[in-house]
Amino acid sequence: MTEHMQAELARLLDQARLEAREIPPLTRQHPDLTLRDAYAIQAEGIRLRTARGERVVGLKMGLTSEAKRRQMNLDSPVYGVLTDRMRVPAHGSLRLQGAIHPKIEPEIAFRTSRELRGRITREQALDACASVFAAMEILDSRFVDFKYFSLPDVVADNSSSSLFVLATTERPPRELDLPHLQMVMEVNGERVQAARSDAISGDPVLSLIQLCELLEQHGESLPAGSIVLAGAATAAHMLKPGDHVRLTVDGLGEVAVSVET
Repeated sequence: MTEHMQAELARLLDQARLEAREIPPLTRQHPDLTLRDAYAIQAEGIRLRTARGERVVGLKMGLTSEAKRRQMNLDSPVYGVLTDRMRVPAHGSLRLQGAIHPKIEPEIAFRTSRELRGRITREQALDACASVFAAMEILDSRFVDFKYFSLPDVVADNSSSSLFVLATTERPPRELDLPHLQMVMEVNGERVQAARSDAISGDPVLSLIQLCELLEQHGESLPAGSIVLAGAATAAHMLKPGDHVRLTVDGLGEVAVSVET
């Protein structure tokens, strides 16, 4: 696919996001769309957003849990980009106006203190992380029905990123048994999802390792000071106006967000 076509598709997705409008999956008109094309489209979409004043603050891993891959009928992890305007304050609120298919999922997040590049060990990943905290990601897809589309479609659409919420409690990652944290997400006081943190790549730290390997394929690294959402521990839960969502994670406290009516 030419760079011109990649740019055209990035503009199409960007406009759909701004207008909260569904479009058909890109692969319907472009069945030859590759994963490399998709990451180029994603990068151009982020360039359009930074040109409007957004600032990149980190990255998110997607499709890291078996439950999530089954839900989306996809089979390998991917990454997307986080910007400052995507962050919702802990215990704050969000509006669904402008959303198309908003869903929320429980996550573990890291904040890096040094650059990570290429193939790294678990120890190197831990050494480079200043802190770990509970988080939730709000997903939204620009594609019709938000299900059963290809990996290139997901990646081109910035891996269905929309918003994220970070807990205020941060701890050094070596203080916790990171693969064995119980995670419980409640909506309006009712438990809707629960899992152990090893549902995220078998160990949330492995998401960092996988992310660095994916970035290396595109000649990139994970900068110091990055926020990294390690991926969902469960399938996503559809949001509706008036919902109050709370995630509790062993050793990391809780984080909550409300949806305005």
